[in-house]
Amino acid sequence: MSRKPGARPHGQIRQSQLITSFGPGSMMDLPNHSVLIGGLDSWSGGGDEVIEPRLVEKLKQLFDPPLQVLKLFSPPPDNDDPTAPQTGITAWQFPEWFITQDVDRDASYGLVRARMLVHRNMLTKGKFVDDNRKRRSVVPVRFVRACRNGHIGDIDWYNFVHGGNTECRRQLWIEERGTSGDLAEVYIRCECGKAERSMALAIEQPETMLRCDGKRPWLGAYANEKCGESNRLLIRTASNAYFTQLMSVISLPDRNVELREAVELVWDFIGEVEDVSELKYERKKAKVNAVLDGYKNEEVFAEVKMRRGQSAGPPKTIKQAEMETLIASKDELGDDKPDGNFFARTLPKKVWEKPWMESVERIVLVHRLREVMAQVGFTRFEAVSPDIDGELEMGVRRASLAREITWLPAVENRGEGIFIQFKKEVVENWATRPEVQARGMRLLGGYEEWKAERTGATKKFVEEGGLLPYVLFHSFAHMLITSVSLECGYPASSIRERIYTIPDVGYGVLLYTGSSDAEGTLGGLIQVGRRIHEHVRGALEMGELCSNDPVCAQHEPANQHERRFLHGAACHGCLLISETSCEQHNEFLDRALVVPTVDNLGIEFFGAR
Repeated sequence: MSRKPGARPHGQIRQSQLITSFGPGSMMDLPNHSVLIGGLDSWSGGGDEVIEPRLVEKLKQLFDPPLQVLKLFSPPPDNDDPTAPQTGITAWQFPEWFITQDVDRDASYGLVRARMLVHRNMLTKGKFVDDNRKRRSVVPVRFVRACRNGHIGDIDWYNFVHGGNTECRRQLWIEERGTSGDLAEVYIRCECGKAERSMALAIEQPETMLRCDGKRPWLGAYANEKCGESNRLLIRTASNAYFTQLMSVISLPDRNVELREAVELVWDFIGEVEDVSELKYERKKAKVNAVLDGYKNEEVFAEVKMRRGQSAGPPKTIKQAEMETLIASKDELGDDKPDGNFFARTLPKKVWEKPWMESVERIVLVHRLREVMAQVGFTRFEAVSPDIDGELEMGVRRASLAREITWLPAVENRGEGIFIQFKKEVVENWATRPEVQARGMRLLGGYEEWKAERTGATKKFVEEGGLLPYVLFHSFAHMLITSVSLECGYPASSIRERIYTIPDVGYGVLLYTGSSDAEGTLGGLIQVGRRIHEHVRGALEMGELCSNDPVCAQHEPANQHERRFLHGAACHGCLLISETSCEQHNEFLDRALVVPTVDNLGIEFFGAR
């Protein structure tokens, strides 16, 4: 069932795609095969270890029980040297049912196009040989079954078409009885002449595909687990077939480079110490003490805690630690420093101070940053994004990447960015206005309609806890990405957002771009950042009018007809951007909170321009 990792490769993809789009459990089409990417146990010749202790400590807590040991590694790189140890990823052939490529003229009539449905065991050298000894080319069937726990498998076609009677084993046919391609026009027919069913029935009556048997073919044979969920029809190439669960952090600057390097050298010895007394015990080892010579136990332990994302007070969320670093950046000095993982400078206020920037407190140009992204698991049918603090929910249902997790795949990107901090008192005063609160209740109504249709969904409405400013700055970030991309030299799909709404710290938006190349990016965002006031004004002007107005501006989130429950005034004509850029999969958006629209609700955050 698997494509052996020996001899020759069957396909190549970028390393970053292995944790974003085509990780373990995902389906993809290679030149000659349709496959399911194997789990981490089948990855050979892994890449380099990615060091990011703050992220590792967060990831450990996501598993039940929490992991004691966890490392991050980049996906295995390609190796052109035939004498070098082999690297690669096993891909399992999936699905195992195929349809003949050519339309059978004898079985087709009128608008009906009939093709034979055959199992892999019926193929000879990749072809199906019919009763007339004609060799027919085949392609994988596009329909499979899956459940909300991520399990996946072939549909039991005999059971499906016969309604539970599995004794008949006559030839099956798939017929398209129309030209639209709609599921209601796709039928499965048995040659016995007694059974046929429309594929639309698999949507309307999921019980026709039986209960899930817990198959996890990406983990190999005998990897099934108990499930019992209802199977659901899944189109292999559909956008809801695979949602990777990622957690990312931006590496924070080192307080003491020499101390950091010393701690890194002996991290395997001191990385798990819980107090200074345990550190003293580890320093009795000659190797450890030699490396840490000259440093006090207290400052070494403080560095260990800092690398683990810990502090003297309550643990900080991912975004809280990042924002505290961003707002602590010094004044702009005028010269870049290309070395290191983080280098940011505040842009003088006199450069960007304009009437429409009155609510802005600080502009920070991030000349150099390093982002580390790690895949934790994946889901099907519904995406599970990090919350507004950058954290993944513990205990959420996610499909496993391996039978036993000891490491996770990760990539590091180096790039640049622009951070905009807003005045805390202005934001909080705006959020308490009665008309803004009323808008929040309308958005909440849309969320409740969305939640009612998705039993078991874990996504929370960001207005809960008074965090309506998230929708405001999330919408503003989408506008600004569109505006900035026109001049910065990067397409909008390569610019990402990070929204910071932390009442105890402040509010801000970080737009950044990154590349897995060691040299990072070319400075395009920094250059437009020096004229950020112009781009903010352009973004606000573009946001006032949408090509779909007044329909867009007057959209009601709870409207059952339009079914855009997580949107206010937002659509593809104004706010929706590439999902690679958005941290919430293009949800929780409303430009009416940002700028005045044709509906003139008077709830906009930005005033005169």
